[in-house]
Amino acid sequence: MLVEDEPTLAAIIKESLETRDFIVDIAVNGNNGWSMFKKLNPDICIIDVMLPGKDGFSLVSDIRATDDKVPIIFLTARKQPEDVIHGLEIGADDYMKKPFSMEELVLRIRAMVRRKNQFLASGSNSSGIIKVGSFIFNIQKKELTNGSNVIQLSQREADLLRLLVEVKNELLDRRTTLLKLWGDDDPFAARSMDVYITRIRKYFREDTSIEIINVRGKGYSLIEYL
Repeated sequence: MLVEDEPTLAAIIKESLETRDFIVDIAVNGNNGWSMFKKLNPDICIIDVMLPGKDGFSLVSDIRATDDKVPIIFLTARKQPEDVIHGLEIGADDYMKKPFSMEELVLRIRAMVRRKNQFLASGSNSSGIIKVGSFIFNIQKKELTNGSNVIQLSQREADLLRLLVEVKNELLDRRTTLLKLWGDDDPFAARSMDVYITRIRKYFREDTSIEIINVRGKGYSLIEYL
């Protein structure tokens, strides 16, 4: 699903994606996008921020209130760091700034869909239940549970936490992780990863046996104290 109010740009994106075998439905404003999302249950959402009526931030907040799994990419001219951080904090998986490269957009979409499919496949082939301190991480459901407290993770949060857990008490290399999950190791991708690490840290703050430390210039490590 593409939510873009500029008709020429929307048509260019739609045509470019459809030549690569994607099916694209266009919504021209936020309210239309919300109705279309509920009706179509799309595989991925590409959303502008500056939309008539309901803006892109509000639309993504509404989507995340009902669906924590669908991948979401902001595609917008809003370039301020606070806009990028806010977009990621409310649940977007990626944030691309206009003007943009169509090839880069296609690569990001394919990478996101591929990760989603790999994630679902891996969850269906095993129990996908991992104990992390006092928490239970359900990979398939993307849930982090501690007693009665259930945290629903986004796709990107679940992907990143899984990588941290797989090398628990060891170093998760920063550049390798950026290339694997973001497809790039540029400063924007690095800033995005830092935002997600901060989120995951907050989820574990009630458990003093778990700490995510920053190994400056190298990466992160999820430490479980016995």
